[in-house]
Amino acid sequence: MGTRANAYPNYSKLNYKLEDTYSGPDFFSNFDYFTGYDPSHGFVHYVDAAGSNATNLTSISSTSSSPSTAILRVDSSDQNATTGRRSVRITSQKQYSSGLFIFDILHTPYGCATWPALWLTDPANWPANGEIDIVEAVNAGNTGNQVTLHTSQGCKVGKHRKRKQTGRAAGYDCWNMTNGNEGCGVQGPVESFGEKFNEGGGGVYAMEWRTQGIRVWMFPRNSLPADISAVVSSSSNSSNSAVPDPSTWSTPLADFPNTECDIGTHFKNQSIVANIDLCGDWAGRPTVFDTGSCTGLCSDWVAFKASGFDQAYWEFGGWWVYGAV
Repeated sequence: MGTRANAYPNYSKLNYKLEDTYSGPDFFSNFDYFTGYDPSHGFVHYVDAAGSNATNLTSISSTSSSPSTAILRVDSSDQNATTGRRSVRITSQKQYSSGLFIFDILHTPYGCATWPALWLTDPANWPANGEIDIVEAVNAGNTGNQVTLHTSQGCKVGKHRKRKQTGRAAGYDCWNMTNGNEGCGVQGPVESFGEKFNEGGGGVYAMEWRTQGIRVWMFPRNSLPADISAVVSSSSNSSNSAVPDPSTWSTPLADFPNTECDIGTHFKNQSIVANIDLCGDWAGRPTVFDTGSCTGLCSDWVAFKASGFDQAYWEFGGWWVYGAV
């Protein structure tokens, strides 16, 4: 039993090559805009590309002293959103089955009734092809980020298995039918999301997805590894030659080794998704919403408290995807 518990994959160094860059003025041209009924039952209207651009829900911000950033926000102008508030959900047109993903995040969304996420999935084949939630939180976002996997049956991260991570385990069975689809999660510190994360200019999330497992790192802006700093400073330069090397980084925030989960079977053909849901199955649950500064009904906050969504926006410096060679 001891040998089994201590089994651990060999995360030996892989050599990576840049495959895709999502940054600059054409950031949003690489995505499809979801406009259907929210699968998570949120009190939200997801707006198409033309409508998001026209109403400033998606925009590119740039100044003479700083590079372009992509902004994705919740509408904060409608004072009477009684059928749900406008927001955005974008899905990358390209799909991936492994790789090294770098996400430069300047601002994470927070506020009562919000449920923002930066994640990967195959929407047409969920949960068969899995889901990787890299950045996700609800409401005030003051408890930190939760990294979570959701899968079909047969993928676990054993409670007594060896893992190398700084976060706190918050679930061990990734199967979507376990405990209301809670997934196998890892809870990060307060400063990994929301106001505390934003105060320092945000930071970078990195995710390595390979046969041996899935690992996620969070680096504050003031302590980026040199190789990641070189990547994000390149901004919209798609020919940037900087290549990150996870083997040189510190212990990740979250570690999901393959000791009880066949990564290749449970995770494949995934698009990158960024959205801000409102209420829904998690943020709108009364025992989750009606705590602290968020009181009453989640739907009432969405409908009548427009100013409460001033901080409900993502701001991305860019995303970079590397493939193993």
